[in-house]
Amino acid sequence: MPFGAATPTPQLGPAAIETIVVSSRVLACDGDAGPLGHPRVWLRIVERQTFCPYCSRVYVLAAGAGEGDDAGH
Repeated sequence: MPFGAATPTPQLGPAAIETIVVSSRVLACDGDAGPLGHPRVWLRIVERQTFCPYCSRVYVLAAGAGEGDDAGH
C-alpha cells in the first residue's frame, strides 16, 4: 500500500427505524432490551402516531383503534 493510502472502511447506513402498530392511544416504551433498554416512558398518540424520545421507535395507531378515546387529554 502506498504511503498515506488509507484502508477503506465500510460505511454504515442509518439504522432502520422500528415501527409498531398499537391499538391504544396510551402506551409505555422501555426499549424492550431488558437491562440494556432505557427508562420506561409513557407516550400518548394524539393524531395517528408518536415516537419514543429514547429509542426512536415509531408507534402508529391501528386503523379504527382509539376512536372513542379522548385524544387530547
